[in-house]
Amino acid sequence: MNRYVRQMVLPEIGAEGQERIGAAHALIVGAGGLGVPVLQYLAGSGIGRITLVDPDTVEETNLHRQPLYRMKDVGLPKVRAAAQAVARLNPAVEIEALADRLTPLNAPALAAAADVVLDCADSYAASYTLSDACLAAGKPLVSASALGLAGYVGGFCGDRRRGGAPSLRALFPDPPDSGQTCATAGVLGPVVGMLGCIQAQMALRLLLGTTPSPLGEFIRFDNGRFTQFRFDAAPEATGPRFIARDEIGAADLVIDLRPEDEAPRKATPQALRIPGYGATGPLPEPGQRVVLACRSGLRSWRAADALSRRWDGEITLLALGDDDR
Repeated sequence: MNRYVRQMVLPEIGAEGQERIGAAHALIVGAGGLGVPVLQYLAGSGIGRITLVDPDTVEETNLHRQPLYRMKDVGLPKVRAAAQAVARLNPAVEIEALADRLTPLNAPALAAAADVVLDCADSYAASYTLSDACLAAGKPLVSASALGLAGYVGGFCGDRRRGGAPSLRALFPDPPDSGQTCATAGVLGPVVGMLGCIQAQMALRLLLGTTPSPLGEFIRFDNGRFTQFRFDAAPEATGPRFIARDEIGAADLVIDLRPEDEAPRKATPQALRIPGYGATGPLPEPGQRVVLACRSGLRSWRAADALSRRWDGEITLLALGDDDR
């Protein structure tokens, strides 16, 4: 019996829809609490190819919300453990596992090669980087975030000539109020599980071309209550872009916002270490580009917001991550 017969009987799918799913390529960034249900349900649906990007290893503290992994997987790269689990679930799915960080250098090519992009990263720097890449390439993005007992899922970008939607920046043009993560604020496993399932459902709706389109749709979950709205008319926002370390030039003014006790090694040898930069501090030379560096990108974004009030040149952001110390 065809393993997909229970979904093929749906009039929205049928044989033609199953062929679309089987021919599709999904880029999934993040193999954690959101990425696990996305992987399970897209692989279960028979999607043809998955590119999975995540730099982390499986930790015991992941297991309460990432049931794809087992105790024997602790210490393994997440993408390796996930690829093995997907192969057991559905060996017909081709999975490319990349144990690497998403950066502004690799994001454009990864997004351009996919039919649908799913942002399951626990990093708003990665989310905005993906959104910028998808907007430029005209690729649909399903982005989600979860913290504590709340979170959201939204459909962004895509080809605006064919029913695409505004980007993540259009809906969230300002830096977040909090830099908390699941590690610092906690998260309940079923919350990320539900949101990841909604991501997978949105991705399948996109591949099948169902109406209404999930692009431009925003779903908020907060402690047991769902709310939903559309943002099709949201204007695109401009703001500082994230860059990769390799994109820094000799003429750039690099400001490392991290104090020395947080990061003994500066972002670059020529960087100026000024933790409170933004509202105060030396202004760049005319025509010079500023690179503001910190761990997550949040301090850089806030510094950029303050700097833009007294200087109108090019400001870029560098998120260095936890390992760059």
